[in-house]
Amino acid sequence: MEANTRSTGRLPAAFLTPGSSSFMDFLSEHQPELLPGNRQLPPTQGVIEAPHGTTIVAVTFPGGVVLAGDRRATMGNVIAQRDIEKVFPADEYSAVGIAGTAGLAVEMVKLFQLELEHFEKVEGAQLSLEGKANRLSTMIRSNLGMAMQGLAVVPLFAGYDLDREKGRIFSYDVTGGRSEETNFAATGSGSIFARGSLKKLFRDDLSEEQATTLVVQALYDAADDDSATGGPDVARRIYPIITVITEDGFRRLTEEESSEIARAVLQKRLEEPDGPKAALL
Repeated sequence: MEANTRSTGRLPAAFLTPGSSSFMDFLSEHQPELLPGNRQLPPTQGVIEAPHGTTIVAVTFPGGVVLAGDRRATMGNVIAQRDIEKVFPADEYSAVGIAGTAGLAVEMVKLFQLELEHFEKVEGAQLSLEGKANRLSTMIRSNLGMAMQGLAVVPLFAGYDLDREKGRIFSYDVTGGRSEETNFAATGSGSIFARGSLKKLFRDDLSEEQATTLVVQALYDAADDDSATGGPDVARRIYPIITVITEDGFRRLTEEESSEIARAVLQKRLEEPDGPKAALL
């Protein structure tokens, strides 16, 4: 056995006693080629065609935050996948919704999950929600080289802040620039339409049930005007992924719960195709 390994295993001693609470820093030191942003792409001309995830929405309510996403992935003008999952738990009190290049985005989420778990095991405590948002910003920035070649990842991060006792939402650009959103946010190709719907219907006193209905209304409006966003697919039983994060932690609504909300919205749209109206004054 090599001198730099312990007798209790085959891993080098440095792997068993990491000096940094950041998994990304640890990986950068020992195997930087495994980081997505460090991979070399072959020379290409034009934008690389790859499946893209589209619309993600988030809404705060007294007691927490709701993060949801549609299920469609597109590749150019083709539907690449109808039931992709775009919303993932980051840890017990936060979640990430992905928009952009689907493969890279999912890989980034898995790395982010490892980053938070690594920090908690090394430090014996969770990062603050602000700290989590900053770590994700660093990861997005490291993907800038890929983004310049058309493989961008633009997530939406949401969680329950245990210190402030409220739900918070953070949005990003391709350079890793981070902004905290007030009340609601949307990202992806259908975000302009989803944001209009959220702006019209949001209220400060939403209940959890109303907030989950609101995100489905917003995704429906996005799908109505954006071909890359998929609406509820009753025939295939494909419904939006809806997650709720409160002081009790992360919870993903079951398929039965999501379908019940989506079917209620669809039924009401038969009477009002353009959706619920907001008061003029």
